[in-house]
Amino acid sequence: MRLRRWMRSAMALSVLVALAGLAGTAGVAAVLVAGQRHEADDQLERRTELMAEAVTTEADRYVDSLRTVAAATAALETVTASRFGQVAAPLRRMSLAGATSVAFLVPAADGQIAGVQALWRSRGAPDITLTPVGTGREHIFSIFSEPLDGGLPAATGTDVTQLPAPDQAFTQARRTGQTTVSDTYLLLRDRDVPPDRRQLSFILTAPVYEPPDAAGRQEFRGWVLMGIRGQDFIGATLRRISQNLLDVTLSAQGADGARVAVATLRATVSGERDLHRDVDVTMAQRQWHLSIEAPSERLPGGSGVLPTTVAVAGGVLSLLLAGLVYVLATGRLRAQNQVRAATAQLRTAETQARDQASLLETVLNSINDGVAVVDADGEFLLHNPAARRILGVELHGTAQPESWQAHYGIYRPDGAVPFPVEEQPLVRALAGERTDGVEMIIRNARHPNGVRIAVSGRPLGPGAGRAGAMAVFHDVTVQHAREAELTSFAGMVAHDLRTPLTMVVGYTELLAESVDAGSVDPVTLRTPLTQISAGAERMGQLIHDLLVYATARDASLHSTDFDLADVASDVVTLITASLRPEGEPMPRVTVGALPTVRADQNMIRQLLDNLIGNAIKYTPPGEAARIDISAYPDRPGWVRIEVADHGIGVPEGQHEAIFAGFHRAHADGPYAGTGLGLAICKHIVDRHGGTIAVADNPGGGSRFSFTLELGDPQDPDGE
Repeated sequence: MRLRRWMRSAMALSVLVALAGLAGTAGVAAVLVAGQRHEADDQLERRTELMAEAVTTEADRYVDSLRTVAAATAALETVTASRFGQVAAPLRRMSLAGATSVAFLVPAADGQIAGVQALWRSRGAPDITLTPVGTGREHIFSIFSEPLDGGLPAATGTDVTQLPAPDQAFTQARRTGQTTVSDTYLLLRDRDVPPDRRQLSFILTAPVYEPPDAAGRQEFRGWVLMGIRGQDFIGATLRRISQNLLDVTLSAQGADGARVAVATLRATVSGERDLHRDVDVTMAQRQWHLSIEAPSERLPGGSGVLPTTVAVAGGVLSLLLAGLVYVLATGRLRAQNQVRAATAQLRTAETQARDQASLLETVLNSINDGVAVVDADGEFLLHNPAARRILGVELHGTAQPESWQAHYGIYRPDGAVPFPVEEQPLVRALAGERTDGVEMIIRNARHPNGVRIAVSGRPLGPGAGRAGAMAVFHDVTVQHAREAELTSFAGMVAHDLRTPLTMVVGYTELLAESVDAGSVDPVTLRTPLTQISAGAERMGQLIHDLLVYATARDASLHSTDFDLADVASDVVTLITASLRPEGEPMPRVTVGALPTVRADQNMIRQLLDNLIGNAIKYTPPGEAARIDISAYPDRPGWVRIEVADHGIGVPEGQHEAIFAGFHRAHADGPYAGTGLGLAICKHIVDRHGGTIAVADNPGGGSRFSFTLELGDPQDPDGE
């Protein structure tokens, strides 16, 4: 009875609502349909943003992982199969979806293949055979390979230049120095897979350079490569977000420039795909395209019976209330789903951060050089085991830089004078100054005999957190001992050779006196005696030049501030005083205004002696040598010194070769020499951080120039 009454009331109410709302029913229904369409469109927009962010984040993770492996490989002193396997090991624990393997590759020209093959066989790949494809170009061979998908290692020795897509990626990575993604193609290892199981793939590659030398130069070592199957990559990344409601296509530019589908994900739900979104995502240096389609009726909020029920006059009130409850319920459910998705993303990001931290820790713990990082107050934030081993003292509890010298036992290279706080590389780095290869002695309870280390410091900007600095320690004790041994050997050889040479010269002079006295036939003995004397002088000069050459290369620098004009005038006086003016005009040397410089005075004296001596020697016979010494501004804090002459000049094409050891530009002429003079000059200038060059003098002859650091004119000859 009550139900019938309710039905009657509902019918009456429906009739009244229908009569009252007939005029507005069509408009209300249209508005509701448009709202559903808008809701579905918003759903697709949000899911598109989530997908693009997920693809970009995942791509960045792959790129960062490969870049870290490249940096770890570059830090190795010698790349071997076992060390590369250790560097690549953390990638296997990261579960990189679609990643097939990580490999190390090197370049080789046609004439280098045999040597490169022998080198890598000796470094852990005894069975490797390099198989070039074609000739007349540089080849790229895979050397080491570590599987990441649980399969067998990829074949090594393959010339990857046979495939245009990876070849272009390697070229661009080497040219830009950045991680690069290739065009899509079929991996070599997938060519034997059945057609219905094949996937288009791509590679990520990063260049590997040698650790920088003392001058900051880096030589190219090779590449690291990661192969990625596109379908596995997109499936693992986007399946959770699509919830089987969206059709997803990830496409990239192919080798021919056309857009090629890398991977697709198809929803099994039915319905017309009437909603569409396109968005670009970044993969290394490329922009990839993400295309998403969906049936609006399958998306939350995209369909319902509300417009139909509004048109039915009998149930308008109940259906509106039901529609309101539905909208509220589904809205709360969507909010809960978004919270769950955000929580899952945070957990994933946390896991990735832990993996990256673990990889960084593994790399730091595996290198032999010590690394330490301090904050702006001098508190140590990070250090590796090598730093503790080299310094012999724990790196904590010493936040004040003033206490570092006593705590670690830091001394100047002489081992006796404490190293000043303000000159320590980390202190200078905290002040914003870069330093390279600063040598010092560490002597403490752990190292009672002292170890010699070379320290490089770098300031860290605000991008690294709290502004601070880092230092890299390299133990050069053994290297320094070997250099000292070689210097000692050179001195010993020189001493042992001088004794017989002195005897030869003495007997030569005695025989010459006998010839002059008429006791022997002068015609018979004069020429041999002259040759003996000249040969002895030649050997003596060679020994002298060898010792100076070794000193210029290996001797410690003792830099002071001194007046360069005084040193140049002294050198000119000594050289001209030793000349014999009989038959030859005296040289005319003009010393211009020269500044105070900071350098090793003895080495600079040798440098000027060689350059001025050469200018006098390489002057045509019978002409007076004319030499001008002048100074010009260079980069801030440096000066360029020029020694210009009007002699015979440097032959065309030999302006760089003359600075090599034992090279003589006029070997066939009447100008004697050992070929070490200019090599000594180059070593001296290089040791002072400057440059040396030669150019033709517009007035005839040569113009040698070298750069030196300016000193303090208020304190010449000061320490």
